[in-house]
Amino acid sequence: MHVLITRPEPDAAELKAELKARGHEVTVEPLFRIEPVPIDAEAFDGARAVIATSRNGLRALAASGALPAALKLPIFTVGPATAELARELGFQRVIAGAGAARDLVALITADATAAAGPLIHVAGETLAFDLAAALARNDIKVRTLTAYRAVSAPSFSAPTAQKIAQGTIDAVLLMSPRTASIFAQLADTAGLKESARRLTCFCLSQGVAAELGNLAPARIVVASEPNLPAMLAAIARVATQSTGV
Repeated sequence: MHVLITRPEPDAAELKAELKARGHEVTVEPLFRIEPVPIDAEAFDGARAVIATSRNGLRALAASGALPAALKLPIFTVGPATAELARELGFQRVIAGAGAARDLVALITADATAAAGPLIHVAGETLAFDLAAALARNDIKVRTLTAYRAVSAPSFSAPTAQKIAQGTIDAVLLMSPRTASIFAQLADTAGLKESARRLTCFCLSQGVAAELGNLAPARIVVASEPNLPAMLAAIARVATQSTGV
């Protein structure tokens, strides 16, 4: 199967290696780039815990002068991959969610640390889910700290556009609602809507799939859980069905 990866680097390179090891052909086309936002060294003063809903936020934090203060606190992470990076950075108490930001609401609410608040949510400029508002309904105080912004690609690269038009790509991986929205928009702008509809769209969640909107692809496959292992399992299942192996 020829798979189009839409993640930014360095996540794209890791995923490419994983898919190639499984026998897939891969094209990498990041649909946005990550720009870190400066973080004040005193951003975590008075905080009782950290929340991280992406590895991009943790990478931005790692490059800032606020990291030493953050490392003294427990951290709630959106999923196992973010938890792994948190441990690599030096966080000692890491509480990992299942892979979706909304699932963190129950996890954080049930933890005694949250009641002492406030918590600092290290996040991107655009939020797919307003975690602070959701936790506020449970009387948990959260300050959202913008650590990075995702800048959308203005268009597909010429080689990728050509591959989509010629039908040489079989599937596209969409790991976030924003990525799905950008993909649908760029396909429309490039006049590739009909070609893109023929791709199998692997989506991390139903929320991601919903952002494909009017693209209306012929086949959408949603991961059984909102994490990368479940996405890889979905790809393996579809590939096996396609080849009959």
